[in-house]
Amino acid sequence: MIKKADLKLRLGLILGLVIFSIFYVFPLSKNLNLGLDLKGGMYVLLKADLDSLANDKKPEAISAAVEKIRNRIDAYGVKETSIQVQGINTILVQVPGLVNREMVDRLKEVGKLEFKLVEDDSEKNAQAQKGEIPEGYELKSYDKSSLLLQEKALVVGSDLSESFVGFDSYGLAEVRLRFSSEGTKAFAEVTEKNVGKRLAIVLDGSVKSAPVIREPILSGEAQISGDFTVEEARMIVSVLNSGALPVPLSVEEERSVGPLLGSDSIKRGVSSIILGAALVVGFMLVYYFLGGIIAVICLALNLLFILAGLHIFRGTLTLPGIAGMILTLGMAVDANVLIFERIREELKLNKPLSLAVKNGFNMAKRTILDANITTLIAAFFLFYYGTGPIRGFATTLSLGIAASIFTSIFVSRTIFSLLIDRGLKKLPMLSVIGSSKINFIKPSGILSIISLIVVLAGMFYFYSNQSQVYDIDFEGGQVLEYKITPATDIETVRQNLKAAGFNDLVIQEFKDISGGVIIKSKEDRASDIEKTLRASFEKVDELRVTTIGPIVGKILRKKAYLAIALSLLGILVYVAFRFKHFDYALAAVIALFHDVLITLGLLCLAGFKINLLVVTALLTIAGYSINDTIVIYDRIREIAPRLRKTPFREIVNLAINGTLSRTIITSFTTLLVVVAIYALGGEALRGFSFALMIGVIAGTYSTIYIASYLVLLFRKS
Repeated sequence: MIKKADLKLRLGLILGLVIFSIFYVFPLSKNLNLGLDLKGGMYVLLKADLDSLANDKKPEAISAAVEKIRNRIDAYGVKETSIQVQGINTILVQVPGLVNREMVDRLKEVGKLEFKLVEDDSEKNAQAQKGEIPEGYELKSYDKSSLLLQEKALVVGSDLSESFVGFDSYGLAEVRLRFSSEGTKAFAEVTEKNVGKRLAIVLDGSVKSAPVIREPILSGEAQISGDFTVEEARMIVSVLNSGALPVPLSVEEERSVGPLLGSDSIKRGVSSIILGAALVVGFMLVYYFLGGIIAVICLALNLLFILAGLHIFRGTLTLPGIAGMILTLGMAVDANVLIFERIREELKLNKPLSLAVKNGFNMAKRTILDANITTLIAAFFLFYYGTGPIRGFATTLSLGIAASIFTSIFVSRTIFSLLIDRGLKKLPMLSVIGSSKINFIKPSGILSIISLIVVLAGMFYFYSNQSQVYDIDFEGGQVLEYKITPATDIETVRQNLKAAGFNDLVIQEFKDISGGVIIKSKEDRASDIEKTLRASFEKVDELRVTTIGPIVGKILRKKAYLAIALSLLGILVYVAFRFKHFDYALAAVIALFHDVLITLGLLCLAGFKINLLVVTALLTIAGYSINDTIVIYDRIREIAPRLRKTPFREIVNLAINGTLSRTIITSFTTLLVVVAIYALGGEALRGFSFALMIGVIAGTYSTIYIASYLVLLFRKS
């Protein structure tokens, strides 16, 4: 087994990682970053219309638009807002903890820039401070104090041509302004009459600066100075330009989740984790006894390492991420099952436990690495082409795979070595699935034909109903989810909306929550619909709003197809490289196509829509299915050199029978956790978990009857 010195190093490393992970994970409330779909909030992708601007003005306009967005969100007192420029003309805004329809509408408005005189009359200021604001004035906060402004704007944003950062004769930063011809006249008149007074720069009702007019400015060019740093000057320029430059913004994509639904998602996610883990743990303990205890320790460490990885890499736990975590627990069992079944085979040859464990780990190691790397390929393309929660799933899945490899190969081996050193001589295990001698190849031909017919029928249905099979993610449109209190029947909701002039909406009951309503529209009509509902019912809570522009929908659909295609190509290349035979790789990828297409067809027949989560499930199926295939291929590669005179058909049969117990156990444990997601994950994960159920079953079947049979056919040709 392992030398005592090495064993101590291993134990020290494992203990160190556990302590390190606990330090990073707990308390969960502080160290775990929840996605907007769990804690509530808004994810809004805005597109800036820059067509009317010259190329050299576009970067400045985007910067101004960002400042405008920040100003408007700040007015709601929201903290930790994330605003990021993506590409040339899109801006991603993420607002945690707040769902406000009015705010989304305000983000789309062009900034309102005004220049207003600051009143210096002491009597009027004193009166205003008492709360008695004189007629024609307004009191505004500025720099920890307040300013009394004349209500009428003397110069407005349309009068300003541009502003930019400049430097005075001492090298200090200043803000330079250029006015239009009309603006030059207006600004000259204001400055000529009000030398010595302060002129406030007001954007969207908020005072951003209040410099003193030092002299009349008649040329249409002015400077604002005041011991600015370069960054402060740039900020003022952004403020000015956000009101001066005509940059209309449109919502390309919005995913808003109310805190009520977010907390419900957390409860459902935690419940499904507990149920899925309990089912897997129960099975492993009953079936493998001591080996099951070791597997459970590895699963617990898996979960701990995933959470620590999310914190270290600043990942975000999303609802699909929770699904990925649950799924990882089911798939992580696969590595342990591979090892235990290999140990069982060695024990049947009457080898001592220490040698059986050593050989079992050595023989399973290569298969575990190959199987998990192919799943990582699918996870990589999910992350690269995914957005928001889908990236969360890919991150969690990748961390889970890495943790699974470490715990199954390193931690499990260390625990076995420690127990053997302490005198362990036996490793009892149940054997419900004994050695088999089934001729799997015999019916493979006819089953392959049946599979082809099912795939073609599913694809025919899919393509003939394309207008109905795609969800909002790929078609564009808007889905609104509300909770109405007290709960009312769906027909009453329909009648109220129809009476308000909404005749083209699809209205359904949201079964996850009492009083829940789902409203689907082809256009962005959230504000008007919400106003109608609030006027018609006692209490209306916004649960979730999803808005996808038609252009974004097409882009997301293209990315989804690309992610699937590149994942399958990556798997093809890897399998061909590892097995040194292209026919193995081609057979494996054809089997993957079979699993994906079967799942897609049955999903559509069952009435589920194709969205980003379903594409995530399809790529997960590809990664899972190739695991099974690689296990059988690896066994073929192992026994073929020993059976050179045996027909290849028999070698394939022996490989399938030799790995059958592992195939059935792994599929069973994975189905346990998928059923847990389906039962408790809620409506949001229903299509995802249904696709996984079909995919796991199809993957198990195709590994035995499609992938293996195709290798045999290719070898004969």
